[in-house]
Amino acid sequence: MRKFTALLILAASLTAHAAYAAFETRATAAWVLDQTTGTVLLSKNAEQPLPPASMSKLMTLDMLFEALRDGRVTLDTRFSVSDKAAAMGGSSMFLTPKDRPTVEELIKGIVVQSGNDACVVVAEGLAGTEEGFARLMNERARAIGLKNSTFANASGWPNPNHKMSMEDLGLLARRLIEEFPEYYGYFGMTEFAYDGRVPSNHRNRNPLLSLGIGADGLKTGHTAEAGYGLVGSAVQGDRRIVFVISGLGNEVERAEEAESIVNWAFRQFVQKTVAEKGTRLATAPVWMGSQRNVGMVVPEDLSLLVPAVVRGEIEAEVTYETPLRAPIAEGQQIGTLIVDLPDLDRQELPLTAETAVARGGFLPRVRTAAYVLFRQVTGQAAGL
Repeated sequence: MRKFTALLILAASLTAHAAYAAFETRATAAWVLDQTTGTVLLSKNAEQPLPPASMSKLMTLDMLFEALRDGRVTLDTRFSVSDKAAAMGGSSMFLTPKDRPTVEELIKGIVVQSGNDACVVVAEGLAGTEEGFARLMNERARAIGLKNSTFANASGWPNPNHKMSMEDLGLLARRLIEEFPEYYGYFGMTEFAYDGRVPSNHRNRNPLLSLGIGADGLKTGHTAEAGYGLVGSAVQGDRRIVFVISGLGNEVERAEEAESIVNWAFRQFVQKTVAEKGTRLATAPVWMGSQRNVGMVVPEDLSLLVPAVVRGEIEAEVTYETPLRAPIAEGQQIGTLIVDLPDLDRQELPLTAETAVARGGFLPRVRTAAYVLFRQVTGQAAGL
């Protein structure tokens, strides 16, 4: 068996060779994903572990959402507030040891008020101690594919062992959106005051929520070491983007940069269907089959994100191991479509068998044996 690669052109009203305006971000690290197609639009120092500040509270929420999904807690479950939780500095939900907030109130306190105290309450409520919860965070992070993250606490409080990459934060945000749609709406809340208490931080710090650009989450962050950052998401039309920025100098820069990224991502790229489900893109030879070839088709509508500037065509490659061995089932993956777009991640998409191919009978076997013998003889002759 050997790998075979063929070049083909996908007919489209847009081109993969078009130049587009790359985004020059002021952030020290950034990552932008078109979630609808899985295309990474921007990556700057995105795999470098950095202090995440309160943006890492998304991992605490992910752990809490999993506990809700598993039935270990409900939104009405009440947690006690330890002296340690009540004494937490920084952003606060202003809890006291006398309080017994519900899980739902804690979610709101973490999302809107960025409550460090609320995070400790959750950690102790789920794992007994914040230290034990941090160990669970690290185990769970590895399990869900966060490769450049280590956690030392539940709140993002500065610690040399508490770091996340912007890519990991973006992947975590994507997970929260896709895995927990029933809870994702909390990230769009603009204000919350626990038990009628109205402190100065009862409004969500996410600067995009009120701009009417489709923003609906997720979490801001700031410490002196990390600078100002934001994990955000926005929806326009059929597309959703997720982005992460960090290291901005102040709140104004963070707000301006976040809005500019959203506008750039939706204006500079468009989603295009370049092949409908069942479209044959190539044929491949079949070894010892009832037929000599099988069509290679896309199992679903093939939609790509491409630059929105010049019209033309898209180049792609089809790869497969040749010859394919019978029997082959209809719909079985038999190859891969590879699309390389300038400055964007390579996309590898499955190609499946258009029809079933049964194992051949007597005549196909004789024909194949004769072909192999012919190749051996002619090859030997050529070597004399």
